[in-house]
Amino acid sequence: MNSLLNDRLESTLRNAHTYYNLSTPELIELALARKEGILTDTGALRATTGKFTGRSPKDKFFVVDEETKDRIHWGSVNQKIDESAFLRLYHEMLEYISQHDAFVFDGFAGASAEARLPIRVVTEYAWHSLFSRQLFIRPSQEELAMHTPAFTLIDLPSVKANPAIDHTNSDTFIIVSFKHRTVLIGGSGYAGEIKKSIFTILNFLLPQKGILPMHCSANKAQESDHVALFFGLSGTGKTTLSADPHRELIGDDEHGWSDEGVFNFEGGCYAKCIGLTEAAEPQIWNAIRFGTVLENVVVQEQTRTADYASAELTENTRAAYPVEFIPNARIPSIAGHPSVIVFLTADASGVLPPISRLTKEQAMYHFLSGYTSKLAGTERGVTQPEATFSSCFGAPFLPLHPMEYANMLGQKIDEHQTSVFLVNTGWSGGPYGVGKRMKLEYTRKMVQAALSGQLDQVNCVIEPYFGLAIPTQIAGVPSEVLQPELTWENKEDYRQAAQALAARFKENFKKFSDVPSEILSAGPRA
Repeated sequence: MNSLLNDRLESTLRNAHTYYNLSTPELIELALARKEGILTDTGALRATTGKFTGRSPKDKFFVVDEETKDRIHWGSVNQKIDESAFLRLYHEMLEYISQHDAFVFDGFAGASAEARLPIRVVTEYAWHSLFSRQLFIRPSQEELAMHTPAFTLIDLPSVKANPAIDHTNSDTFIIVSFKHRTVLIGGSGYAGEIKKSIFTILNFLLPQKGILPMHCSANKAQESDHVALFFGLSGTGKTTLSADPHRELIGDDEHGWSDEGVFNFEGGCYAKCIGLTEAAEPQIWNAIRFGTVLENVVVQEQTRTADYASAELTENTRAAYPVEFIPNARIPSIAGHPSVIVFLTADASGVLPPISRLTKEQAMYHFLSGYTSKLAGTERGVTQPEATFSSCFGAPFLPLHPMEYANMLGQKIDEHQTSVFLVNTGWSGGPYGVGKRMKLEYTRKMVQAALSGQLDQVNCVIEPYFGLAIPTQIAGVPSEVLQPELTWENKEDYRQAAQALAARFKENFKKFSDVPSEILSAGPRA
């Protein structure tokens, strides 16, 4: 950060009523005293976020400066804003802090000591500070004494922009300045903006160090060095499928892949709670206890029991908890190079097979495509599944051109001979509204077969529309489930849906017309 701005912030914090690096119990006590949330019967803190129950991607901007003007892939995702607007809002935020309580969390993003980013998160809510403490990497007392933030995030939902003056799209704003090493978040109480802003920063900085940032979960076999990655957008199953009692959890959402291997960016998990049951997801269920933040989960007034089936506030209900709340979490969250990569998609059309094996070229094609369906609640205005293409399974968080990330992934797949699978956790037997969501027990068995190497020995059939290799049998999964056409009552409807989806893939991929021909030819055949 510019030294003058940094001095102004430090002076403001020192002269304001600022709480520095409080413990979990202290933050919970203050959140309750300030009526920011309530305790559930398991001891978790439940907070609500008002009208903002998901991210606001149309309100995110990058300041144009010497570092960003030629590196950021500008467009509708990565929007430009002038430094003057950033500075105006920055000083408004400092003025607000000077008159209100502020909470400071100092920690790290990145479990790798060589690659970690020291961060400071300044919030107006105690529960947002608790969220940051649980999601990022908490320093030891020795590390805290030496901590110097390399990036600062200021999160004040009460501060709103004036679009006419500040050149924002609404009174909500998420503005990243790499020149000043600062993120400003205003107008939204959704805590996920904090998490994803730090992820966005790492997606800009780490490729310059030869490290591939990835929107994926990761786990590791308990008895070997077998590491698996699970790529996917929100709601596709990254957290659920990586929380495997027979494998060590490295992390549930964001990782880096360096020359040494894989490491978690975070120190916690951010699990979707809608429809959560103890039987289906016992590790997540048992992690929701004292210290966990429940976001927008409906709670019964008298019993304080969480109603995970309710979407009264939003479909995007969440639980934020430290990774060590998962019994078999790997601490520190570092492991070797992945043997298997799983691309997760929630296909609302019901066309893609529940599992298929990809060639390296197909892996590059589907990574660049990033096809899935946005699920209800993850973004403002999304109320039912919407088909979308999100490059690298994380376009909203990628400041650079997708080909930079894709080229790095392709090189690493080649170097480490990593197997890649496409897994559809979406609909089977028809599109959304007709078919049914793929059973979690089937998906788990398919993923376990892929990770164990069983699918290396199984015969495959080539699906005609996308050229995908579909295993003909997997223990515990009905054979007809593996081939989507067999699950549709009307085969002609399936063929039309498959052709329509293939056409959408081809249309989307036109923006990557300069990729090598072998990647272009790895797409749909229809």
